[in-house]
Amino acid sequence: MRAHQLLRSEAGFSLIETAVATGILVVVLSGLLSVLSVAAAITENEGHLAARAAEYAQDKMEQLVALAYSDTVSDTTQIPTATMNGTGLTVGGSADTSAPVAKYVDYLDDQGKPLCPCDGTGAPDGWFYKRAWQISLPAGTTNVKQIMVTVVVARSIAKKITPTATVTSLKARIGNE
Repeated sequence: MRAHQLLRSEAGFSLIETAVATGILVVVLSGLLSVLSVAAAITENEGHLAARAAEYAQDKMEQLVALAYSDTVSDTTQIPTATMNGTGLTVGGSADTSAPVAKYVDYLDDQGKPLCPCDGTGAPDGWFYKRAWQISLPAGTTNVKQIMVTVVVARSIAKKITPTATVTSLKARIGNE
């Protein structure tokens, strides 16, 4: 009978019990918060910035592949492509974004809008995506050029993980092109 009376009483939790439960909840949530921040950073880098870098690499590749095999004068640092003062598909350049070659590099802002034409003297202020490309002749070929475009992001949420995308394609000479 005494147990039945205890169960029916209107006594609640004490202030100490409530404080202990709140303390435990705060400790658990603070542990989860760090996991959530890491997840958010990785999602931003891999899900957003890396996807946009790949998209911008593909955009540059499409611009380069659209040129004639023998084009050596189109300026592909401009959008749309200018018909002079450039390198076209001349063998050269570097896909290494830390050491880009003038006329084989361009820069985009954080929305993907071009910040150049660049004169090759350095990166413009406010760049967020850097695209560098290289045109080469694969060993043993004379009528095929390899085009490699690499895009790097200037900064990311997870500072140690810098999203990068590289796209490679071959361009073959067709006829007297």
